[in-house]
Amino acid sequence: MPAVKRIRYFIFLKDVFILAISAFGGPQAHLAMLLKIMVKKRGYVSEEELMELYALCQILPGPTSTQTITAIGFRIGGANLAYLTLLVWMLPAVAIMTTAAILVDRYQTKNFSLEFTRFIQPMAVGFISYGAYVIASKMVTTKTAGALMALSAIVTYFISKPAALPIVLVFAGTLTAFKYKKQEIEVKEKVRIKWGNFTLWGLVLIAAALLGAFTQDRIVLLFENFYRNGSLIFGGGQVLIPFLNKEFVEFKGYLSSEEFLSGLAMVQAVPGPTFSVSSFVGALSVRDLGIGGQILGGFIAACGIFLPGTFLIFFVIRFWDSLKKYRVVRASLEGIHAASAGMVAAAAFLLFEPIDNSVMNVSVVIGTFLLLTYTKVPPPLIILAGLLAGFLI
Repeated sequence: MPAVKRIRYFIFLKDVFILAISAFGGPQAHLAMLLKIMVKKRGYVSEEELMELYALCQILPGPTSTQTITAIGFRIGGANLAYLTLLVWMLPAVAIMTTAAILVDRYQTKNFSLEFTRFIQPMAVGFISYGAYVIASKMVTTKTAGALMALSAIVTYFISKPAALPIVLVFAGTLTAFKYKKQEIEVKEKVRIKWGNFTLWGLVLIAAALLGAFTQDRIVLLFENFYRNGSLIFGGGQVLIPFLNKEFVEFKGYLSSEEFLSGLAMVQAVPGPTFSVSSFVGALSVRDLGIGGQILGGFIAACGIFLPGTFLIFFVIRFWDSLKKYRVVRASLEGIHAASAGMVAAAAFLLFEPIDNSVMNVSVVIGTFLLLTYTKVPPPLIILAGLLAGFLI
């Protein structure tokens, strides 16, 4: 591999690590930071490419921000760099949440105070609002797109079903696809579908189910549980929560309700993918196996939850460039981008609802938005300032 490529890959992985330790607030807030670092600062992809990848990942099951960032890695350096990207992105959060599970189990710190993180959630709303503003200003340029953005925001706000997200995207894309005659004619390429990653996804799903049923091994069953959930979840970490609660708390009783709620509180204060809460649940699910077993359980749970979406995005991204040369596909992107902008805007309102509507919290939201919009202060410093304020105020 040429030295220039190695250096570029190293810089990219360093940027991914910075995001992994500083990106709070879920996929919508992560998107704002991806725009700031991956697009504006480094130029790894264009804004249009990032939004296409983000919309594509929203249509597929799995963790949206994780799929988006690994897809960027795939674009830059192929599958090998993409898998390294996945590891660098998920490991910090997975390590923190696994450690948190061990501490909860060992020292019963269910009442551990997270008061110092009280500004993180309003700051996340600021990040999400900034993401919605950037997307809307760049991608929503027609009356049709504006109407679809508003419709998407309303539907996303009022309908909590995860199936609504891909349906809204498909509807918006289909509506603007009828405007295909306005698109320039490009030389079409034959769409060649490589089924390898799709086949791999299906084989792992079947093999894990059969092996778990045959052996009844706790670790294998744990992987199967999370892999199955990771294959079904649309819409990010918030959608994952009821699935985990139903299976691991209500049905299997591996965690108490108090322990599960402790994990949910902690993951709000952890940067990186929200799906890392799976490591907390996985580690506590095998607490009887000791610390070594809990560490293995946390890692296995993370692998199970992250791999399905990774396999599926690698399957689709290989023929996406050929597919979008068709005018109908390119025309559909107008609606998909607009719907994505609406979803991000709705997420800002939804995330702000449970926050205390105080002058301080509103000021934090506005201040974060203004810092991101009008200054060059790096997002990690903004987050650190919020944590420091939580200690001092």
